[in-house]
Amino acid sequence: MTNHSITPSPNNPRVELINQASLQPFTTFGVSSTCDHLYRIDEIEELRLATQYLEDPLILGGGSNILPMGNITRNVLRVELKGIERVEETDEYALVKIAAGEVWHNVVLWAIDQDLAGIENLSLIPGTTGAAPIQNIGAYGIELSSVFHSLEALELGSGQQKDFLTEDCRFGYRDSIFKNDLRGRMVITSVTLKLSKQHNVHTSYGAIQQTLEEWNIKDPGIRDVSKAVIHIRQSKLPDPAQLGNAGSFFKNPVISASAFEDLKKQYPEIPGYPAGNEVKVPAGWLIETVGWKGKRVGNVGSYAKQALVLVNFGEAKGEDVWAFAQEIIGSVEQKFAIRLVPEVNIWS
Repeated sequence: MTNHSITPSPNNPRVELINQASLQPFTTFGVSSTCDHLYRIDEIEELRLATQYLEDPLILGGGSNILPMGNITRNVLRVELKGIERVEETDEYALVKIAAGEVWHNVVLWAIDQDLAGIENLSLIPGTTGAAPIQNIGAYGIELSSVFHSLEALELGSGQQKDFLTEDCRFGYRDSIFKNDLRGRMVITSVTLKLSKQHNVHTSYGAIQQTLEEWNIKDPGIRDVSKAVIHIRQSKLPDPAQLGNAGSFFKNPVISASAFEDLKKQYPEIPGYPAGNEVKVPAGWLIETVGWKGKRVGNVGSYAKQALVLVNFGEAKGEDVWAFAQEIIGSVEQKFAIRLVPEVNIWS
């Protein structure tokens, strides 16, 4: 492996380059995969050069939502920009600008230390801040879009900065314009959130309220909620450092109310949650019901405590994980006529 710096030119932007790099240390799935060229960038001007001169790069942050398969021949650009600052403030809120390379959970902890509310329910979500708007990350009844203010991004090809407000991002359930019309066209450099100085905690989703009651906390603050979320996630989800995974592998499918009622007649126990005029069905329940929870094939399996999480038990390849996922998709579709869609990005 060669590791060296290169100087600016139309073909060689000034970034750290690793040739024939293993992607295993840079992705939480830990699958065996390589890329021809990995560029690590921690300065905005270097990133601007890279967006101008690198042809069709893949963007890598914390690697927590990526399944690489085989050798990646495209350039891989890892964004490592750092920094958090308050850019505007009133008695009610603070606008906080966060560089794309900041680890998301560290941002949550920083906000709590600053007594700023709004993202405590999003504790322990893996990945970097730059990836958060792309996925419109969410957990325990809160989505990033509920606190989002704006973001800055660089356009691939031109290096031109573009600013996006909430309405520009077209946020949806685990979705945004960056996964659709602008997929592969922008590199997010910073995200600005509107965080509240007036705490209105959300404890009704999942087991948060139950956990707080078990701890005999009757008037929880944002730090209490964060600790409860961390406790719940750690009890249900594997630590990627111990067992390779990318969190929830599939999206929870959203189906029409009429389709859900038809399924309810066949499967009275099927859970569902209102999603506008539609119904969100837990993918984990579907996977467990067709018998894949805790099942293992070679070095890949469905986690015993949460069927929605696929895990790497050893030296699995991306192709092994994808083949396992396809089997699950087929089983669920055959039984429920619902086709699961991966939440994880597939690189090949």
